[in-house]
Amino acid sequence: MKIYFKRMPELQWEFASKFTTCINKLHASVFGVPLSLLIFLFFFFYIGSMFGQNQKPATNPVPKLVVGIIVDQMRYDYIYRYWEKYETDGFRRLVNEGFFCKNTNYNYAPTYTGPGHASVYTGTTPSINGIAGNNWYSRDENKYVYCSEDKTVQTIGSTSLAGQMSPGNLLTTTIGDQLRLSSNMKSKVIGVALKDRGAILPAGHSANAAYWFDDVSGNWITSSYYMNALPDWVKVFNEKKIWNDYLNKPWSTFFPVNQYTESLSDNNKYEGSGRDSINPVFPYDLPQMKKKFGAGIIRNTPFGNSFTKDFAMETIKAENLGKGPSTDFLCLSFSSTDYIGHLYGPQSIEVEDCYIRLDKDIADLIKFLDTWVGKNNLLLFLTADHGAIEVPAYLTDLKIPSGYAGFGSDIDSLKKIFNTKYGDSLILSFTNQQVYLNQKTIEEKKINKAEVEDFIAAFFIKKQGVAQTITSTSFKNSSFSDRPRMLIQNGFNIKRSGDVMLNFEPGWVEYGKTGTTHGSPYSYDTHVPLIFYGGLIKTGSTVSEVSITDIAPTVSLLLNIQFPDGNTGKPIPEIFK
Repeated sequence: MKIYFKRMPELQWEFASKFTTCINKLHASVFGVPLSLLIFLFFFFYIGSMFGQNQKPATNPVPKLVVGIIVDQMRYDYIYRYWEKYETDGFRRLVNEGFFCKNTNYNYAPTYTGPGHASVYTGTTPSINGIAGNNWYSRDENKYVYCSEDKTVQTIGSTSLAGQMSPGNLLTTTIGDQLRLSSNMKSKVIGVALKDRGAILPAGHSANAAYWFDDVSGNWITSSYYMNALPDWVKVFNEKKIWNDYLNKPWSTFFPVNQYTESLSDNNKYEGSGRDSINPVFPYDLPQMKKKFGAGIIRNTPFGNSFTKDFAMETIKAENLGKGPSTDFLCLSFSSTDYIGHLYGPQSIEVEDCYIRLDKDIADLIKFLDTWVGKNNLLLFLTADHGAIEVPAYLTDLKIPSGYAGFGSDIDSLKKIFNTKYGDSLILSFTNQQVYLNQKTIEEKKINKAEVEDFIAAFFIKKQGVAQTITSTSFKNSSFSDRPRMLIQNGFNIKRSGDVMLNFEPGWVEYGKTGTTHGSPYSYDTHVPLIFYGGLIKTGSTVSEVSITDIAPTVSLLLNIQFPDGNTGKPIPEIFK
């Protein structure tokens, strides 16, 4: 009977009713309650409990396709600064129909592209995922290491060396890895970006492919880590040389230039001039720049994003993403925003025009996804890998505390001091505002490493623009809770980071006098947009604090899969309420 009612729960009421009719003739009662009613209730609840014990846990439906979008160097305020110029189906649609986490911040420093892409998809910080910068100094190899370099693999799709890349330096799994494992490798996971690190690190170790742009050949390429030859559809796409079409016309503003009231005037003194050494003024002669610099110049134009969108949509169609039996995942990164931001700065018309055009690219992508899988079968999230500071020279002119730091001569002075005292300079490198010490020499000469670190820390804290100096020894012995030092500690990887870390005052950078940069633990670099969109996502927003590492566990729960193995983030509660 238990099996019968498990299979036919709709008969519970019918059976109980008929059974009650049979015993009504008893006309008995207990404490005034008819015996027939007591027996009815007993059987109803007993049968119901048997049925409940055999039910599977309730699960949410999973999307057929996940699209993760990272906009390189997108500050939070760009959503609202250019809102009036956005069309209805781009950023506005994501905000109005999706769920906007307005208080999303990076929970570590340095805030660079490599660590940003890795942390979004691993759900953890560089201290665990190992991507301690775009580059870091390897004491073991006595050289600088690029975050996605791999000399054991070969370029696929070009004769250049730009394809000698893989996720080998990434120490943890990504959402894509967990999706592949969960589906017994049936799910497809593919990364696409102009930058190799923007495609490789999000896609993870077990990805089907990652594609990035090669300036030399003008091709989308990959590495032998993923495959031995480009798929035919990629070859066909490359043969079209679509980048050439984009560069055959000038870059003029989308709207009349006098309507760009959200930015400073064109050709202001805070903008860089770029590789062409001409004034940063619209229109830009892209055909002439193409002749001089080749295909790679597309990175410095908004059309690098459009070109990336074109290839992303072709990837979805050619690989039939979202149409198979398992959920598929496209990791998409728009890189041109970073190139343009670095060169011209947040107050430039160039950056504003770039986002106006990116908005249209995102609208095109969403409309395509509407017809390809439909909103109900889609999960999309959009965020950034870091923000950017206002050009410090501009801040200084506004009487806002800011400045430029430089420590080349200071490093030379320290080396001389140590040579005199220890017979060795002890310093191997200064990069990412970190001093790397020769730990091998320190150990061999039995030098007190903590003493050397403290000396360096005391030396730099006296320098203008330096707010804090933190030693690796203090990280080993303490857990910091104040935000700047806590973020730097989260970004500290014991094997790949330096021995003494410098943190600048807010508004200070180590950079040129035009354009902008990023990397600090301050809000202008850490505060980024985060929007979820799709059939599983309700409309709304939250100002609750969200860490960038919360994205991976949130997406994992929406897909009913395991968190990435190094995950330290927490699912965002508002997404599930």
